[in-house]
Amino acid sequence: MANEEEKQAEGKGFTVQDRRRFSPETGEARKEAPEEGGGTAQTAAPGDQGAEAARDSERQPPPEINFSAFVISLSTQALMHLGEIASPVTGKVEVDVPVAKQMIDILGMLNEKTRGNLNASEDRLMEDILFDLRMKYVEAVKKR
Repeated sequence: MANEEEKQAEGKGFTVQDRRRFSPETGEARKEAPEEGGGTAQTAAPGDQGAEAARDSERQPPPEINFSAFVISLSTQALMHLGEIASPVTGKVEVDVPVAKQMIDILGMLNEKTRGNLNASEDRLMEDILFDLRMKYVEAVKKR
């Protein structure tokens, strides 16, 4: 088998292996797709609940993306830049008012461009989030 691999390596240079879990043609799950994480099993030490929880979260599908989730994610970023919540990366509260203003402006533009196309709950969410963020922005500017 090593000879066969050497011949293949000499002729082509590399081999491409499709590891996608879903068929690109149909979108259906493939039976021959490898397990997530490259197929390597990891065992947690007894009492190592943090590592176990991390692996469980890796196996769970990401949350559904809809308009409300998208708006909330943008508003969370604005809150982070306003210093209202800690950065998930550093764990520190960092204030960057110009970036927060840009995020609020993006939400405002999104509100204008989607006017008349949102259902009642989405429209209310946009209005509430924009009002709250704009008030927090004014407070942040006053503190500077």
